[in-house]
Amino acid sequence: MNASGNAARSFPRRREPLHATCRSRSRTGQLATRLLRSALLCGALHLPAYAEPYEENPAAAASDPDYAAGKVALDRKNWPQAIKRFQQAALRDPDNADLHNYLGYSYRNLKQLDLSLKHYYHALTINPHHRGAHEYIGEAFLMLGEIDNAERHLAALRDICLLPCDELDVLDKAVKAYRAKGK
Repeated sequence: MNASGNAARSFPRRREPLHATCRSRSRTGQLATRLLRSALLCGALHLPAYAEPYEENPAAAASDPDYAAGKVALDRKNWPQAIKRFQQAALRDPDNADLHNYLGYSYRNLKQLDLSLKHYYHALTINPHHRGAHEYIGEAFLMLGEIDNAERHLAALRDICLLPCDELDVLDKAVKAYRAKGK
């Protein structure tokens, strides 16, 4: 078990050096292995990651006028309008983790932390690896003075972000700033 209470991922260990594996393959196999490695390193292949992007489906806003209007309201910091529009979009797409994350964010900015937490939890129920929801719920817990809960979501982001990610950096800085204030 890791710090967030999830089962730790274990990956099989290589028993022989990589060069030994390549020697035993045909020339074609070696070339294929090199091409695959190059494609992976250059990002030419799109493989699923453990952590979804900040917004799982950026195109969703294009297909739903309420979702799009909610994002515009969010950019303008018009929290009541953002909530109204995201709620309408969520009626049509109740299993959209991004919508619930945005609702949580909007409620948090109105200092309605109970509703904020409700939507962050809903987003994390839909997608336990939603980086934005982990970051934002961690920040909400800091507002409530619940450092242990904030650090639990920081630990979850450390497990999720196999490469550096903004959500981890932002929450890590917020937790450090909170601790520096001596709260």
